[in-house]
Amino acid sequence: MAVTKGEFFTLLGPSGCGKTTLLRLIAGLELPDSGSIFLGGQDVTNIPANKRQVNTVFQSYALFPHLNVTENIAFGLKARKVDLSLAKTKVERMLETLSLDGLGRRFPHQLSGGQKQRVALARALVNEPDVLLLDEPMSALDPHLRTQVQSELLDLHRKIDTTFIMVTHDQGEAMFMGGHLAVMKDGQMIQMGTPREVYSRPKNKFVAEFLWGANILPATRDGDMMITTLGPLKTADQVQWIQGHLAIRPELIVLGEGPNLGQGNYVKAKVIQTIYRGPSVELLLDPGPVKVVTSPRFNPQPGETVSLFIPPADLVALEDQAA
Repeated sequence: MAVTKGEFFTLLGPSGCGKTTLLRLIAGLELPDSGSIFLGGQDVTNIPANKRQVNTVFQSYALFPHLNVTENIAFGLKARKVDLSLAKTKVERMLETLSLDGLGRRFPHQLSGGQKQRVALARALVNEPDVLLLDEPMSALDPHLRTQVQSELLDLHRKIDTTFIMVTHDQGEAMFMGGHLAVMKDGQMIQMGTPREVYSRPKNKFVAEFLWGANILPATRDGDMMITTLGPLKTADQVQWIQGHLAIRPELIVLGEGPNLGQGNYVKAKVIQTIYRGPSVELLLDPGPVKVVTSPRFNPQPGETVSLFIPPADLVALEDQAA
């Protein structure tokens, strides 16, 4: 894994896949069994955590309950014996940067969840680390506040020249934060890229299903045609296997009558279930089952037959081969 200086990089994966362990290795809180960790071109693998230019914001924020906001933020500076006048200036700058003005004398129990998180960020950033590590920093927040804090975090990243590496299991959060991300499974990085790249061109079944459940179609290659349960389909990808899997995102399937039904990726399917979600409607179709996300103006009922267009450019040939 290589992270460019100054970027916002996200480690995404299910619980237990090794995201936090990797973060702890970067921080120096654990030692790797093999391999090396470089920071700014320097091998820091055997350098103690307190000697690395890295700070961590933990999931629980880990604020000192007996210290007020100002004292919490200044804690690291005091430990490093930074001049009191300089420390005061740095703390005041952090209070202003993170919109904590007027809260300096409050204690953690007097703060909201969002305020606690900003104090934890200020305490980490006041030491001017080269890398800021964020371990599920928004998991304790309610959905509305989480969206607000996500925006604040991105705004903060734009203001300062610091590399952010964040751990999350929330797919939407990883997409929102931008930059680059790595999808992890069983201690391995399965795929890396921009959110758009990883979402639209998943490498294998795990990535396709983990990122909001793409439709997975077992397929057999017959020349340039893919034989699937939906019918014969074409993909723009260069397919290397004879038997394998194709993926198509539910929102990329086009619902409606086509000019050449049965040819050119136009197929028919029966509606099993309709789920109204306000801005969109989800249809569960047979054969498959295949999920389609479409506009609420379409309202087919269970039992009806509908026609679908599967765009060849959006039909992804996965690396997984059929067993």
